Amino acid sequence: MNLGENARIGMTGLVTHKLRSVLTALGIIFGVAAVVAMLSIGEGARQESLEQIRLMGVNNIIIRSREATAQSFGKSKANFSPGLTALDAEAIVAVCPQVDYAVTQWEKTAPAMFRSERRDVKVVGTTPAFLDAFGYRVQEGSFLQPAHVRDQSNVCVIGSGVKNAMFHFQNPIGQQFKIDNQWFTVIGIMESQMAPAKKIADLDVRNLNLDVYVPLTTAQYKLERFMSGGSGSMTFMGGGVMFSSSDRTPIPRDRLDQITVKVASEDWIGEATTVIQRVLARRHFGVGDYEVIVPEALLQQSQRTQQIFNIVMGAIAGISLLVGGIGIMNIMLASVMERTKEIGVRRAVGATRADVLGQFLFEAIFLSIVGGLLGIGVGYSLTKIITLYAEWRTVVSIPAMLLAFSVSAAVGIAFGYYPARKAAIQNPIESLRYE
Repeated sequence: MNLGENARIGMTGLVTHKLRSVLTALGIIFGVAAVVAMLSIGEGARQESLEQIRLMGVNNIIIRSREATAQSFGKSKANFSPGLTALDAEAIVAVCPQVDYAVTQWEKTAPAMFRSERRDVKVVGTTPAFLDAFGYRVQEGSFLQPAHVRDQSNVCVIGSGVKNAMFHFQNPIGQQFKIDNQWFTVIGIMESQMAPAKKIADLDVRNLNLDVYVPLTTAQYKLERFMSGGSGSMTFMGGGVMFSSSDRTPIPRDRLDQITVKVASEDWIGEATTVIQRVLARRHFGVGDYEVIVPEALLQQSQRTQQIFNIVMGAIAGISLLVGGIGIMNIMLASVMERTKEIGVRRAVGATRADVLGQFLFEAIFLSIVGGLLGIGVGYSLTKIITLYAEWRTVVSIPAMLLAFSVSAAVGIAFGYYPARKAAIQNPIESLRYE
């Protein structure tokens, strides 16, 4: 008997017992679907991590201002940190030869108003080097220029989210709108950036499309920020301890929220980080009112975590396929027992052991292949449902589908061979006598 005849007989056996065949394939279908869905979730999480970290710049070192802890305040004794200022950036560039430049940032959440539209935006005071440090691009118009910083100009560049929320279908370029009681002229619109779905590692990446960029000097000298101090309480501020008799204590104008240090090469990030930490520790007198974030280190940590996550999810999906394979073996063993007399008749009329082996092995492989194809479809549908309702990012890749399909076919061969071999080695005479 040839392969085609074995396939025909195997298909006849599957079609004759439709319900049993469907139930056998269900284990493979859901196992493959689990593999596709879990690999897609893992790949989506990996890409989201990479994109959010790259938003900070892989070659950058981020220095963020933070509130001084009680422990660091005690260590400072009589010498108080001036806080994060532009002088820190200048000192880092002067001391560290691996650094190309440092970009300063001043931030405040403030109400913005354009005609009848009003909403809170994130005001970012910065310099023209901001674009080069982060690799962002302007979609329309231009970014801040050195003259704007020098003259404390009331100009701004808005994110795409601010444009959509406040200007709608109007062209914002040249329009004036009010931010915190100051009128600003829009000179540019930023390209849309990925809106983060969740916080990753030590990153606090916000929706950059809602940012408004203004010259650093304009933000420092024309916009005010306050720190809640409480009536009659002592508040630790840059430059010393201030006694506050009101609920709103002004923050010094030179206080920055972030300094982004651009390192010339990735190979120098570790060395540059050590130097920066020493410079800041000396300038801040050991007060821990800042934190140093290295996106490259976070990227490596995220990748290691993601590898572990993928292994765990792959193992869980593999267990699902294993259960499906056991289901195939169980049903095939029952089928062999049920069709023992049929096997004896085939052997009596001239079928060889290889023919019987091929017939039953074809049935197992066919169930696995069909189950694998259907499982890919179910898994793809699951990823869309997860993205739609859970708002998780998923990425269905061709390698993931090929891997799931290959494993399902291998499961059919591995778990179908034993029942097929058991059928092939049966004694024809004993099989004919079987009732």
